[in-house]
Amino acid sequence: MFHMKERLLLRPQLSGVTALMLHHTVFILLLTCAGESSQPIVAMMGDDIVLPCQMEHAVDASGLTVEWSRPDLEPRFVHLRRDSVELVLEKNPLYKGRTSLSTNRLKRGDISLKLSTVKVSDEGTYRGFVPTSGTPTDCVIQLTVGSVSFPDIKISKVSNGVLLVCKSEGWYPEPEVFWLDGEGNLLSAGPTETVRGPDDLYTVSSRVTVEKRHSNSFTCRVQQNHINQTREALIHVPDELFLVESSFAVRVSICVAVCVTSISAALFIVWRGRQNTTKTKTSSNELQLLMDREKLVPGRDKIHYLESTKAKLDEDLQKTEGELEHVTQVIMNMKELKENLEKQKEKVIALQQEEKTLIEEKEEKMDRSRQGSEKRKMEEYKEYLGNTKYKHENMLQQANTLL
Repeated sequence: MFHMKERLLLRPQLSGVTALMLHHTVFILLLTCAGESSQPIVAMMGDDIVLPCQMEHAVDASGLTVEWSRPDLEPRFVHLRRDSVELVLEKNPLYKGRTSLSTNRLKRGDISLKLSTVKVSDEGTYRGFVPTSGTPTDCVIQLTVGSVSFPDIKISKVSNGVLLVCKSEGWYPEPEVFWLDGEGNLLSAGPTETVRGPDDLYTVSSRVTVEKRHSNSFTCRVQQNHINQTREALIHVPDELFLVESSFAVRVSICVAVCVTSISAALFIVWRGRQNTTKTKTSSNELQLLMDREKLVPGRDKIHYLESTKAKLDEDLQKTEGELEHVTQVIMNMKELKENLEKQKEKVIALQQEEKTLIEEKEEKMDRSRQGSEKRKMEEYKEYLGNTKYKHENMLQQANTLL
């Protein structure tokens, strides 16, 4: 009697913090002891899921108290049934109209909870409990929620290849993005851009620049290992996209060659003009000086002076011959550059013919195509090839002018 009184006196002295700690300790012990908590259940967003729980003895539980709860919520009850009636006012509003127990299963001791239209917020730990006079039924279930979507790939042309952009919306938890080539090898891509929306779903995007390969097939893979989900998108890049980029490199090389040739020729002409002007002035001055000295210098000194002047003129002649050889070499280089320009011109003509063929093929494909989006892409590509043809014609005209 004394011990009972002592316990009654001690109970009010427990503080709120101590009671809370005791509550969590009991719940952790339940988590540890529960036999059905080892494997989490994975449900996709929008699906219907059943949280399994079976009483130890297959007794009729239709008239018993059945509690399903989440300890991290307030109120904590997800579904509460007493005296064969669901207590709707006691359950958390987040689960209103989305939980149910099967009457037929209750008669067999199966208190599994059906959760409809799963949401991201449903992820957590659930406890199914039947407080019987004998051994109580206690099930702890870990629910993991996932959401996936298929990625989409877009193509655009850049100076150093083809840019592929992969985007996928509506993922949970946050996924990873990988790029693979046609042989399954990982490609080096930039960092993945991740945005989390107000609905807690993730949108991811990744981009990679590719060059021409054996198959020109590339795969964007979005995966989430926690829910064991993977989605992929495969795209094949047409060869003509890489051909257009190579013709762009040829155009750049032609422009560089033309510019270098023009600048070199202009500099050489200016340099030769200055050299000729300087030499003309020098020769005139020396001739005038020679005529003045002939009037003043006596016979023997005049002979010596003439010999030295002759030697100097011979030296100037050798220099002039060397410069003539240099000019000859420059002229040969100019002829070689002209031949190169002729070859580049032939390449441009060949590229124009290829692009003309590509335009005709695209027109035929457009006639056969019945899908609006594909037809629009082909029209844009046809317009791009037309612009490229126009640029080539302008460059060809410039090359002809220089030649």
